[in-house]
Amino acid sequence: MSFDLAQLQATHRGAAQSLHRDHVNPKWMQALKLIGFDHEYVRAESQYLWDAKGNRYLDMIGGYAVCNVGRNHPVIRKALTDFLASQTPSMVQFDASILPGLLARQLKGRVGRDLDRVFFTNSGTEGIEAAIKFSRCATGRPTMLYEKGAFHGLSTGALAMNGCESFRSGFEPHPKDFRALPFNDLVSLERELARGDVAGFVVEPIQGKGVNVHSYGFLAEASALCHRHGALFVVDEVQTGVGRTGSFLAIDQEGAVEPDIVVLSKGLSGGYVPVGAVMTKTAVWDKVFSRLDRAIVHSSTFHMSGLAMVAGLATLSVLEDERLAENATQIGALLRNGLEAMKPRFEFIGAIRQRGLMIGIEFAKPSSLTLRMAWRMIHALDDNLFTQAVTIPLMQDHRILSQVAGHAIPVLKLTPPLTISSDDVTDFLGAFEKTMIGIHRFPGPAWDALRRIALNSLRPNNAAPKIAQELDVHQAASEWLGESDTTDQRTDSRK
Repeated sequence: MSFDLAQLQATHRGAAQSLHRDHVNPKWMQALKLIGFDHEYVRAESQYLWDAKGNRYLDMIGGYAVCNVGRNHPVIRKALTDFLASQTPSMVQFDASILPGLLARQLKGRVGRDLDRVFFTNSGTEGIEAAIKFSRCATGRPTMLYEKGAFHGLSTGALAMNGCESFRSGFEPHPKDFRALPFNDLVSLERELARGDVAGFVVEPIQGKGVNVHSYGFLAEASALCHRHGALFVVDEVQTGVGRTGSFLAIDQEGAVEPDIVVLSKGLSGGYVPVGAVMTKTAVWDKVFSRLDRAIVHSSTFHMSGLAMVAGLATLSVLEDERLAENATQIGALLRNGLEAMKPRFEFIGAIRQRGLMIGIEFAKPSSLTLRMAWRMIHALDDNLFTQAVTIPLMQDHRILSQVAGHAIPVLKLTPPLTISSDDVTDFLGAFEKTMIGIHRFPGPAWDALRRIALNSLRPNNAAPKIAQELDVHQAASEWLGESDTTDQRTDSRK
């Protein structure tokens, strides 16, 4: 046979970055190099990655909450190879294979709430697009509501509900009839619903972009308000679902929440094959697929592929057999307790937001003079830059992958595989503590690294990088605040 995958990979080992630069996305490769994330991984198992030199990395991103059951899980891998060996037909299109029905039944058994119809998708974004269509069709109304700070995907309709301007910019005009609400605001929600034109309110139980958690009772009351005004309540569980927060759905911990539509994806894939699910009440489904000639009025070529269905079924089995949702609860609590214990010692640590293994560490403006200068300087360069002073040393010094999240408020986000252990927590907390000690020293290497990033990546007409380039980091901070006393160099500034 002419195609040999192992030989192809071996021949091009070490060339991944140049191949991406030349043929895929050169700007992405520049960004990875700038922040020190330009590694080529050759092996993965559970919560760990390895490079060609044998160095092990702890993955605290989990593929953006995709690898809930860990990477390369042997049960899922075997299920997929068994399916391929069986030569079962897939994507015949004019047929009804057994696997989608089995996966739908499994999902219904875990979700309940009379969400009796399931439409499978290839991604969470596709699920949101389906939810928009279903909401408008079922209600005959045009308007979709969403919250500021939301992230529902990057396709056209989903982008119209994106709360981050950096994603929206350059793609205007956005579709009409999408209105934003303040986060966690029932009064604003009821006011918009009372206008009588709302088809649905789409909400993340916990916002993925900044790990913003609603007040307890908000989601239950929001669902009741939607139904009172004839609108659908749509729950985006793309990041929070499939055990991530310690229960199968995040809304399972929120009281009497009554969704009309729930959107799942990410963790359902097992980290192997893209798959998502849109679960709806029968009344909604029957408005969309209302006649025989509308039996496939919403569809997709790949949405029930055999490999995707097998990945979903095997993932649900592993999640239950290994009690991974329970592990998310226990290990998430360990992480939170460790982080909370550090707060009195480090000025930059603000709020810790956590539910299971979805964690946001918000950084706050410090009180001591020198660190206040540093904070002012970095935010003059760019509002989203500060958190890189944490992610970069975690990667370079400790081989831990972590993620910048939030909008103007700096947040470090952790969504590791639900398989991580107490030993991993110990490793992460030790690395995070050392990183905090480093960043509480100003001037210092972390701040110089941020300055270099700013000078290499920000817009040339931004005045702050120009100032930073002309002055050294310490002088620049003093100049911005008009203060000369920069002697406060405490690393444990709240002791």
